[in-house]
Amino acid sequence: MRTAIAATCFALAFSSVALADSERTPAPPGAKVFIIEPQDGAKVSSPVTVKFGAEGVDIVPAGTDQANSGHHHLLIDKTMTDFSSAIPKDDHHIHYGKGQTEASVTLTPGTHTLQLVLGDKNHIPTDPPVESSVVTITVE
Repeated sequence: MRTAIAATCFALAFSSVALADSERTPAPPGAKVFIIEPQDGAKVSSPVTVKFGAEGVDIVPAGTDQANSGHHHLLIDKTMTDFSSAIPKDDHHIHYGKGQTEASVTLTPGTHTLQLVLGDKNHIPTDPPVESSVVTITVE
């Protein structure tokens, strides 16, 4: 009986910690992220230099537990659909977890879309999401 009670207490404690960890970080009031360059409609060559901008939020490395902060994630040819989970890390979702504000990205010739999404210390989008407008570019 004691074992069952202890197991139940542990499960309840663990589930409340897991629930607290999965809560999304509030977005800083008025926070914005945007792509400085390339501009929408630009014709560029690869590799493409992408410059990230932010207002109303401190850009810090991932894992930094600081109010009103986050880091950039660049979406290439994708848009976010799940804002409650960590942003994936693959060729279409690039993490800039060191607090970078510029990147060189190799893209194939053709039309591509770029979008920034602000992630919290755990790579989860803020609530509400802070995301840039989509920029469409052509790689020649």
